Amino acid sequence: MGIPEMRYIDEYRNPEIVKKLISDIKRLCTKEWHIMEVCGGQTHAFLRFGLDEALYPEVQMIHGPGCPVCVTPVDKIDTAISLALEKGVLLCSFGDMLRVPGSEKSLLSARAEGGNVQTVYSPLDAVEMARKDSSREVVFFAVGFETTAPMNALSVKRAKELGLKNYSILCAQVLVPPAIEALLSDPNNRIDGFLSAGHVCTVMGYWEYEPIAEKYKKPIVVTGFEPMDLLVGVKNCVEMLESEKYGVVNAYPRSVRREGNRQAQELIKELFEVCDREWRGIGVIPKSGLKLKAEYEEYDAEVKFARLVNKSTSTKSVCIAGEVLQGKKKPSECPAFAKECTPENPLGAPMVSNEGTCSAYYQYYLGRRG
Repeated sequence: MGIPEMRYIDEYRNPEIVKKLISDIKRLCTKEWHIMEVCGGQTHAFLRFGLDEALYPEVQMIHGPGCPVCVTPVDKIDTAISLALEKGVLLCSFGDMLRVPGSEKSLLSARAEGGNVQTVYSPLDAVEMARKDSSREVVFFAVGFETTAPMNALSVKRAKELGLKNYSILCAQVLVPPAIEALLSDPNNRIDGFLSAGHVCTVMGYWEYEPIAEKYKKPIVVTGFEPMDLLVGVKNCVEMLESEKYGVVNAYPRSVRREGNRQAQELIKELFEVCDREWRGIGVIPKSGLKLKAEYEEYDAEVKFARLVNKSTSTKSVCIAGEVLQGKKKPSECPAFAKECTPENPLGAPMVSNEGTCSAYYQYYLGRRG
């Protein structure tokens, strides 16, 4: 069953169709299935609308590492803090990075100490700041999955076209397919199938997932973020599991095509190259990141400000964010959850971000239990 053609967002939340989809899914199941939604936005939707509990126990949702803010390593955050505290440097960032803890402090606390931190809505805003004031260095904290990579690449290209010498990016771009493969290569994983993020696939398509589905004999379903999107994705995944099929299914055709946005992909390829990348709480995943190519290294903040690059590692904590990000434990299993660790005093990044699993549990899971 696909989603009927609709025009308005509330139609994707139609309670009668949602209930029918849940009933259909539960009726299909002859055993318990464990399905991971990779994207943190999808995690929040599952928790917000109570879909995870409605599907349980026939389908048990596993929450994945699909929050780029959450997996940004401590050393990148500490480097961003060092840049913000450096005289003559303006550190620009999306707002959800400001409260993520580094090894000792966050960008927000660095700003309180006099650090020059500015929130922006686009890296092009940071380019414009650099253009207007050549007396200071402007660094944009480039965090995100493939969805943000084209705009971050465009900002560098624009800066070069303008001849700016005072703009650079601190690059923490990560890629989804290598992370999925890293999770599946763990012999202790309990993932039967995946829901893949529609916004990432809108940019990159889903052809990259086909070899992974083939190699690990798992169904991967591309889906959106509304209740009916998610449930159609779950239903497609369960149908494949029950019939012992695998492969990639596009359950989000109104936005996603197999080939994706080729123009955006070419822009990424023009400026970036693939590199190994550390994921906070998980470790180094080979070929899971992007870095600027050598011909653009004058716009690489880690090259321009090499003396400020931090190599710190995570400090010890009762926080189990790494296990949460890998889908091995739920936030409610953490001894610090909603006690020492709250949105006001986060011990780990998943409690801070708008896409963090711990944040979702704090907002929605606790509310269900009064």
